[in-house]
Amino acid sequence: MKVAHVVVDVPAMQTDKPFDYRIPEKWEEVIVPGIRVIVPFGPRKVQGFVTGIAEASDHGKLKTISELFDLTPALTDELLKLGQWLTEKTLCFQISAFQAMLPAAMKAKYEKKIVLTGNAEELPFDLAVLFSNTDSLSWDEAQAHDLFSSLQKQMKKGTLEVVYQVKQKGKQKKVRSIEVNGTAEAIETAAREMPPQASRQKAVLDFFIHNGLSPMSAADLKELAGASDASIKSLVQKGLLTEKWVEVYRDPFGHRTFKPTKSMPLTREQESAIAPILSCIEEKRHEVFLMYGVTGSGKTEVYLQAIDRVIREGKEAIVLVPEIALTPQMVDRFKGRFGSMVAVLHSGLSTGEKYDEWRKIQRGEVKLAVGARSAIFAPFQNLGIIVIDEEHESSYKQEENPRYHARDVAIRRAESHSCPVVLGSATPALESFARAGKGVYKLLPLAKRVNERPLPEVSVVDMREELREGNRSMFSRALFEHLQARLERNEQSVLFLNRRGFSSFVMCRDCGFVIQCPNCDISMTYHRQGQKMKCHYCAHEAPMPSSCPECTSEHIRFFGTGTQKVEEELARVLPEARVIRMDVDTTSRKGAHERLLSQFGEGKADILLGTQMIAKGLDFPKVTLVGVLAADTMLHLPDFRSSEKTFQLLTQVSGRAGRHDLSGEVIIQSYSPEHYSIQLAKEHHYDGFFEREMSERKLGSYPPYYFLAVVNVSHPDLLKASGVMENIAQYLKQNTDPYTKILGPVASPIPRIKNRYRYQCMIKYKKDDKLIPVLKKVMDRYQQETAREDLGISIDLNPSSLM
Repeated sequence: MKVAHVVVDVPAMQTDKPFDYRIPEKWEEVIVPGIRVIVPFGPRKVQGFVTGIAEASDHGKLKTISELFDLTPALTDELLKLGQWLTEKTLCFQISAFQAMLPAAMKAKYEKKIVLTGNAEELPFDLAVLFSNTDSLSWDEAQAHDLFSSLQKQMKKGTLEVVYQVKQKGKQKKVRSIEVNGTAEAIETAAREMPPQASRQKAVLDFFIHNGLSPMSAADLKELAGASDASIKSLVQKGLLTEKWVEVYRDPFGHRTFKPTKSMPLTREQESAIAPILSCIEEKRHEVFLMYGVTGSGKTEVYLQAIDRVIREGKEAIVLVPEIALTPQMVDRFKGRFGSMVAVLHSGLSTGEKYDEWRKIQRGEVKLAVGARSAIFAPFQNLGIIVIDEEHESSYKQEENPRYHARDVAIRRAESHSCPVVLGSATPALESFARAGKGVYKLLPLAKRVNERPLPEVSVVDMREELREGNRSMFSRALFEHLQARLERNEQSVLFLNRRGFSSFVMCRDCGFVIQCPNCDISMTYHRQGQKMKCHYCAHEAPMPSSCPECTSEHIRFFGTGTQKVEEELARVLPEARVIRMDVDTTSRKGAHERLLSQFGEGKADILLGTQMIAKGLDFPKVTLVGVLAADTMLHLPDFRSSEKTFQLLTQVSGRAGRHDLSGEVIIQSYSPEHYSIQLAKEHHYDGFFEREMSERKLGSYPPYYFLAVVNVSHPDLLKASGVMENIAQYLKQNTDPYTKILGPVASPIPRIKNRYRYQCMIKYKKDDKLIPVLKKVMDRYQQETAREDLGISIDLNPSSLM
């Protein structure tokens, strides 16, 4: 007898271990580690992952595996080991780690049904009507008819039974394919002998003859050859054609053509940067490189040429790009160089498209995966390089379980495959630059732009002075004049504001009441389109009130500025300007992101106005002006990374200007122009910012001088949330190393979201071997309450944000 160790799809502390199941004899050669199976678990059936095979079990009578989900493993041996590592590293359940590695289409879908197992004639009339034309009923249907007492009696008799069906969410796409059945000569003879009344059948055969007898989908045959279902059916019956259903991939880029590109000559700096990477590839050696290059320094070309070497050696590559930087331009560069060898994985694809791209990787049909954070789990088996572009981006850290950072996973995978990792950024994360300084990473500097173009000239406008001098507009006089000049010269401008909507909050001018979300402790944002108030945390919507809900005054005013309001103001002050607005609201439809950028690239607009999604990955020759409308947006958030994020964002968005023949200018508007992150971004001075910010971090005992962990507690009841957090904080103080700092508990920066009160405590530590076991004990202690009650506890090791 063979036994499978199975991790079941029940994310709970008491089930976070492999369970033993007997493998049916007929499947003993088929079931291997990494395959998904369906197993009985308690009264139901669930999906599970096979993590190992044994000849015997220490347990008594074993249940048997019910069904197979796969014939080839969904997870490779390397990914199974990676899942175990993720479990330890992020304190998540094993099942959560495994599921994070697969596309959504492969997640299990559970359906509860009532099945007729006895004679339908024995059922009472009310149930007999329901089962008259079927032998099964969904649980929802049973609930709708409220017949549970009758159902329960029949279940006791054995006439009915509750079963759980496990299905995969996604399906393969199949089309009807028509193939010629015979030689060219035989088909030509058959076509000649067709009677006049069979002209459509003759046209179909002639079409196949002229197209080399290649198989074709029924849909294409109807469109191109004028075939009908009747003519196809007749030819199939005559044995001249064969009809079958074949799988096809859903191609998200089928509507686009990619112009092939060739390698570009490298500059001396690029040659110096690529040499150690190529050496690593040839020697099959693991090393982490930090490519620190100014915007426009040609980092992408270095990636492309290193990947080309990897592919020519028969290996595979992963390139991670932040979701917002995965623009059509970026896809063009990789598809143009590597064509059909590229799979692209990002949130703009449908569930089916992601599933098909993933299966191309699994089947070895592509050599390169380009995608956002989760693409790091691409199931390649012979990796030669992993590249993380814009490595400083916070979106590489997942905020839900498993709370991994893609950089850590990349390094772990590269160690397994003995290959290099290349981290690229103009503004590296402080932790990464500090590691490069210590020699943990190898630094590869690119100090100049490829075409020797100077970095754009940056000026900072003090908006307090503008206000004192009577300018109440959202545009400083300097920015407005420069926008006008660009319009006159037929050049393009980019305006950046990291706040969507019309205004950031709505306030009554008589009583000071601010309209807040009823579910969250946060003000609602007004959106002009639809005249709605929206909460950007829980998605609650409400109509815009005509009077104050508190004092009934009609003196309601919009405060703050969102992208919608800027768009409206541009139409008023620069009516001749053609404006494209890009934010979550305008790019929510599939293909909108690509369409808007294409229009801007084709010169169909003068100004591109947008949020963070326009700060990265864009390269337009005619853009000579970048305006940052409010540089302070993130600066004053209660987060130790706020200065770093401000500096990075300003540097990145500034890099969109003057990348080609025309010189560029950047105007930054700020109410805190003296802040070091703004002043050093103005000077493009990363090294200066690094030194200043490191001294601030050292004073505050923050990373990279200390490791950081945050414990979050949430509950609908305020006292319950604060009480549990208080108990956890006391337990941590009593059981961790004396040098470990436990701060809090305190209410989270946003104390309530989705009607749940939130408390947190922060842990700062250098080396504490007790900490991880202690945190696991905390989860153990509260696991029954988190499972049965509405208590939420999460632990984030190395959080990217404290919000």
